[in-house]
Amino acid sequence: MKLLYSPASPFVRKVLVFIKELGLEDKVELAKVTTTVVNQSAELAASNPVAKIPALVLDNGKGLYDSRVITAYLDSLVASPSFYPAEGDARWDVLCMEALADGLMDAAVNNRYERGLRPADKQWAEWGEGQMKKVDGALKALDAAAVSFGDRIDAGIIGAACACGYLDFRYPDIGWRENYPALGAWYAKFSERKSMQETQPPS
Repeated sequence: MKLLYSPASPFVRKVLVFIKELGLEDKVELAKVTTTVVNQSAELAASNPVAKIPALVLDNGKGLYDSRVITAYLDSLVASPSFYPAEGDARWDVLCMEALADGLMDAAVNNRYERGLRPADKQWAEWGEGQMKKVDGALKALDAAAVSFGDRIDAGIIGAACACGYLDFRYPDIGWRENYPALGAWYAKFSERKSMQETQPPS
């Protein structure tokens, strides 16, 4: 298998953490691609028609996307541990937390594109503020849940960690830890995992 990726993407990082935690590093080749909305990678578009990373190219040439599809597929390749509960409330709780973390990352990435790629005279301040309001809402929900995280690891937990890591990477000045101390304390411990240390975005 081949993962088309960029190390700066939090969605890519989530997949990379899955690969390491599931012991699949020798099964997945990493292929770095450069792509933006206005300068799309042809290689990436061949595997994902909307040209977004990550994309996982299977051995038969088929492309899988987006990150939640890829992580579910990777999880299916191993007997244990499973990061997606098979049934019951636990399954829906994990899927909702993964969606919450993805929503945080999506809003933060969108605002980053607005500030970093769009010409200054075309930027819409209210739109960016709305994206960061979504980030704040997700952080509030994660902070309320963080007291129950403990030492467990699943798809929602990994997503939450990668979302926090992206805020550190792209938004170091917003002080999210001060506003959400329970989440900050949990993340400080979780980020010490080898899989998190080895997937840090570029400095």
